Amino acid sequence: MTDLLSPDTLAPQPLDHAHALDARYYVDPRMAAIDAAAVFAKSWQLVCHQSEIAGVGDHRVTAIAGLPLLVVRSDADTIRAFHNVCRHRAGPVASCDGKGATGLRCRYHGWTYGLDGVLRGAPEMGRTPDFDPSQIRLPEVRVQVWQGLVFVATGDAPPFEEFVRGIDARLGAARGMGEFVFHHRASWEVACNWKVYVDNYLEGYHVPHIHPGLNSVLDYRSYITETAQWYSFQFSPLESGDDLYGSGEALYYFLYPNTMLNILPGRLQTNRVLPLGVDRCRVEFDFYYAPDTSEAAMTRRVRDVAFSDEVQEEDVTICEDVQRGLASGSYTAGRLNPLRENAVHHFHEILRGAYRGASGTGA
Repeated sequence: MTDLLSPDTLAPQPLDHAHALDARYYVDPRMAAIDAAAVFAKSWQLVCHQSEIAGVGDHRVTAIAGLPLLVVRSDADTIRAFHNVCRHRAGPVASCDGKGATGLRCRYHGWTYGLDGVLRGAPEMGRTPDFDPSQIRLPEVRVQVWQGLVFVATGDAPPFEEFVRGIDARLGAARGMGEFVFHHRASWEVACNWKVYVDNYLEGYHVPHIHPGLNSVLDYRSYITETAQWYSFQFSPLESGDDLYGSGEALYYFLYPNTMLNILPGRLQTNRVLPLGVDRCRVEFDFYYAPDTSEAAMTRRVRDVAFSDEVQEEDVTICEDVQRGLASGSYTAGRLNPLRENAVHHFHEILRGAYRGASGTGA
């Protein structure tokens, strides 16, 4: 482990002389456990949009760094998140997403919890000495709803207001993302380390070479990338025609470590990049639109999904090629382009700090 967490390889690098992360951080099997503990367990994680759990008892199941979680609307005004692990024998309290539940029942032995996480019923345990259901509850984790999006943190994540500082002012109230409604989810499994996919998202340097369709609607010469403490964002003027997005601005936000917000006129697309091992990840694309059911709006949605699929196929192909290159033994960390890859450098510097923390050498 000391070779992975060596202070020499993890020293901070200035942007104008920065190199990419070494290949070992993308291919060494030990990285899965390091990333789970040093990155995912110490960060804010997107789960869903509030519109997906609009009714009392509506819930979503997910997992972060190996910890099963259940996010539920416990009353009209409150969303809670619990460990999805029964306190009896560790069965799942909820096996899948659901609507309108009045309680949370473990399918293993039928122990049932209220929407507040407190045990309400345990079959045939009534005569058990010193057994008080009211003293048994599911462990709870932090929840934050922002711009209609539901985030959770299972460990020592930064204060949420620090995490998103400055984004609200940049977006402005006019975009109304909190009022958007869920349309559908597309999920892709990609044969690459999750960080390869994030790296690719963080720069427009590859757009003219990999994405001819996307390049035709963005102004590459005006494409700008800026960074903040816990996020980065890319933006460009947009000229896509009225049958897709129309004109305006394309905004692409990356929230460390694995959340992307792709914001276009009348549309929000969120991406979550979830590790499945050192050389595989799953990318979940959730589409949200302004509440418009006109024929023109429906036509734009169909075109949007098809266009997104086209861009994603192009990204999958190059990310899988890059993973093979990283695993080949040929690659040594290359110089980053300070103009076009400043957000990649920003991401790598946060990771280096997290890995230094894991090594005990400090951030």
